[in-house]
Amino acid sequence: MRVVIAGQGRVGLPLAVRAAEVGHRVVGYDVDDRRIERLAAGESPVEDVPAGRLRPLLEDGSYLPSAEPSDVAGFDLAVITVSAPLRDGVPDLSSIEDAAALLAQHLRPGASVVLESTAYPGTTEELLAPLLEAGSGLVAGRDFHLGCSPERTDPGNPVWRLENTPKVVAGIDPASLAAVEGFYGGLVERTVPVSSCKEAELTKLLENAFRQVNVALVNELAMFAHDLGIDVWKAIDAASTKPFGHLRFTPGPGAGGPCLPIDPACLPWRTERALGQSFRFVELANDVNSRMPDYVVRRLAAALDDRQCPVKGSRVLLLGPADGGNAGDARETPAARIAELLVGMGAEVRAADPHARAGAHGPEPVVPGPRAAGHDPYGDPFAAVRRVEACPQELAAADAVVLLADHDGFDYEAVTTHARYVLDCRRRPAPGAAVEVL
Repeated sequence: MRVVIAGQGRVGLPLAVRAAEVGHRVVGYDVDDRRIERLAAGESPVEDVPAGRLRPLLEDGSYLPSAEPSDVAGFDLAVITVSAPLRDGVPDLSSIEDAAALLAQHLRPGASVVLESTAYPGTTEELLAPLLEAGSGLVAGRDFHLGCSPERTDPGNPVWRLENTPKVVAGIDPASLAAVEGFYGGLVERTVPVSSCKEAELTKLLENAFRQVNVALVNELAMFAHDLGIDVWKAIDAASTKPFGHLRFTPGPGAGGPCLPIDPACLPWRTERALGQSFRFVELANDVNSRMPDYVVRRLAAALDDRQCPVKGSRVLLLGPADGGNAGDARETPAARIAELLVGMGAEVRAADPHARAGAHGPEPVVPGPRAAGHDPYGDPFAAVRRVEACPQELAAADAVVLLADHDGFDYEAVTTHARYVLDCRRRPAPGAAVEVL
């Protein structure tokens, strides 16, 4: 089957590679010329797809990375994996719209289109279907199949990968569901069909809202526990011994990445727009997590003051500005806010991250145009700081080291040995006189 994957970021590239590995002829489409050039050279920008998996597929022609719209032609099945970021609290669906416009030009009777991008319930049927129909002259359900299968990725997770993570699938009618389930059934160990695309879309938002709410709970507990003189981490350890009715969540510098700060916000936006009602629980969680970077900076400033070292003029080393351990996605990272605040206070800020790379934040819009020209929708959270290695010299030269992401690649013994002061937001380095846990 000829398959097109629109978007070659952290979701689209692993999907494209897996589809090629099981025998499909795959075009990985993206408007980011630099990304396509790297992929064509066998260089993967995604941690979960090593070069050793990518290069054999390039050599035998089963995977073609392309920024040429004409290469999309002739597809049997296309998957949209582009992002839908928030703009001032409103989901920006322009990348999905652009992908739909491109695919509609090449849509044929009997072909299938699947939405993996995370968006509000109703996006597949209320937005994507009309765009595909208008651009192709075909009718969804009658002439072509249309479905939804929200992405479930956890970059850097060595256990749960695309192949062994159950895949939720849905279609606008039984034939569409059969087409979608048939495709994914050949890629993953288990598919989970649901009765409508709206249910599938809500499933994804529920998963991320669950994490957002529980992360907000422990983050707020951490702030209050510190003021009360209680070790919240020991309380979390104790609570985690309960074998039922409890899941372990831990505090951090905020909720970052392409999911937690963005996806749950679709629910309040959708309920307000469709029902005129607020989704207070999720809104509260979003508010708590968005305030964590400011709290981290306040804790750091207080610690530096105690050491007769004001923030202004101090040298601060941020370890792991990218979101999440062992991952390089820097979209919506709380480190951006932390760096901004510290720079504004006069600190010399440096950042070390073995996974984050400039220009590797996430997928660009699929179709070039006024929205995309010369514009990086995610920005560079490291733009105002100097990038360095977490070597003993940098650790020792810093007035304060802030651990933001617990990458396995960091030498934590070196951190505790050489750093004068460490604000540990992940409880990773060994305890010591110079280490303070968030």
